[in-house]
Amino acid sequence: MAALLTSTVVTGLAPLLLYLWPAPPKTQKKGLLTISVPKPLSQLADGEALKFDAPSNPNSAFIMADGGGDNAAGELAFGGYAVNNKGKIDVFAITCSHLGCSIALNEPARTFDCPCHGSRFHLDGTVLRGPAPAPLSHLTWKEGSDPNTIQVDGIVLGF
Repeated sequence: MAALLTSTVVTGLAPLLLYLWPAPPKTQKKGLLTISVPKPLSQLADGEALKFDAPSNPNSAFIMADGGGDNAAGELAFGGYAVNNKGKIDVFAITCSHLGCSIALNEPARTFDCPCHGSRFHLDGTVLRGPAPAPLSHLTWKEGSDPNTIQVDGIVLGF
């Protein structure tokens, strides 16, 4: 009787579990995405930022390494900024931590600004003015095989 009851429960739950945790498409692949940048990151002046986008062929995204608010570790971003902060290169996801809008570089003010709700971020990613509740998310990266490339942790989406 116990075996019959167990097999009935497993048979009923298996489709539900597959619905809640579907397998990723076979064409999705996590790994480093090679990104071309117009100049080597080592040549960025202090306070200079460089925007880059995730490859669109094949359709890809960057994986956030940390975050808060609307951003979280493991969430996806489709662009980023590399910034020289007093000799240290920081690489941030382009998404605002408030509601996920794409931030833009405000060169004269030396800030990242969100056009949707007015959040502003220092070039080190910290919040200057809300409503953003958390700093910008970092992207995991390393230098590429030549000075004009970087490799960013990402995923090929497969569509």
